[in-house]
Amino acid sequence: MSYKRIDVQEAQELIKENQAQVIDVRDPMSYQAGHIPNSKLVNDENVEEFLQQADKTQPLIVCCYHGNMSQGAADYFSSKGFEATYSLDGGFEAWSLVSR
Repeated sequence: MSYKRIDVQEAQELIKENQAQVIDVRDPMSYQAGHIPNSKLVNDENVEEFLQQADKTQPLIVCCYHGNMSQGAADYFSSKGFEATYSLDGGFEAWSLVSR
């Protein structure tokens, strides 16, 4: 496994310290309905552009619905050269419960 799983509290700390970028791999309608502040929607349509523009030295947190799909996506981004890649345990669902 080339990525690490991270819980919401750990993710919030990394984000608060401005030490992580967050991407959301859910569908556009779900992203529009609610997402982690300053996260970027990344999907098949813009993944290549994201890979070209991203700072691969900055930690990357991958978010999905419940933390399952983000594991595969985190592994993918890790294989593309990101130095520290995280899958958000529980996904946006867990984030929204904690961040209320």
